[in-house]
Amino acid sequence: MNQLQQQVSLLIEQVNQSVIGQQHVTRALVIGLLTNGHILLEGLPGTAKTRSVKALAATLNASFGRVQFTPDLLPSDVTGAEMYQETANGHELRFQHGPIFNSILLADEVNRAPAKVQAALLEAMAESTVTVGEQSHALPELFMVLATQNPVEQEGTYPLPEAQMDRFIMKVNVDYPDDEAELGIIRLLRQEEAEANRDHSGDNQVSSTITLDPELILAARRELALLEVSDMVERYIVALVMATRRPERYPTSGLARWIAVGASPRASIALDKCARAYAWLQGREHVLPDDVRAMAPAVLGHRITLSYDALAEGVAHPQVVMELLDHVAIG
Repeated sequence: MNQLQQQVSLLIEQVNQSVIGQQHVTRALVIGLLTNGHILLEGLPGTAKTRSVKALAATLNASFGRVQFTPDLLPSDVTGAEMYQETANGHELRFQHGPIFNSILLADEVNRAPAKVQAALLEAMAESTVTVGEQSHALPELFMVLATQNPVEQEGTYPLPEAQMDRFIMKVNVDYPDDEAELGIIRLLRQEEAEANRDHSGDNQVSSTITLDPELILAARRELALLEVSDMVERYIVALVMATRRPERYPTSGLARWIAVGASPRASIALDKCARAYAWLQGREHVLPDDVRAMAPAVLGHRITLSYDALAEGVAHPQVVMELLDHVAIG
């Protein structure tokens, strides 16, 4: 493991110290940064989704923005707007940057935003630009959208369109912590309160003992491009994605009955990127089929449209992906 990999491992370790029991979420967030992708976090309230994102931004010393999405939100509330400002030369029309112009943007309860706001966010995710009027404004080179949504509460929500779901490189399910993790959370928050009282500070920001340079993520991205991916691994990635489009090739599985629409070519690209990032985090310079299998649930699940039969049988996306992994041969 080289020095750059050690620094990124330190980043993961630092975030895990602030967020207990959600190690898979921390790893997914870092992989999203390494692959220049965006992450959708789905979980019930109180499962440390916001805390995870704030801890990542604080440890990485990256600019952080947060938007609480609501049905009355306007695109300008996210992107910013042109406003008249008084200057020495009189009134001028200038662009006032919105919260999206941060390296890490938390889009909280993204499915509560109406279509126009989601469309503005989609442009930023797809093109790394924001267009207001006739002007396009570039977003930071290090830019990631971390969106959250509640899987249970559906009142007052606007389901994300398939095109926007496809733009998220991964969808990560955030579950409740187990017994030991819950105990650790209580003790961690008690310790933070004690430290805040000692310092006579009312700041609720997630503290971090070590901060790292965001440049290390950009340097890591350059290393990822050099990782070796064998022909066997490439064909395995393609076979997994094609199985979602041609499930009839696997008659002994339930795939043909459960899948209505398969994954797009973005799934193949995302699976390749995430498998390389996962292998790199393990300190390897080549990708194994196990790296692909490890990333498949988060990369493929949200890109598959389930059939009515699957919904009637209570089959969820994770079960369909596991069926894929069980029936698609390696090599």
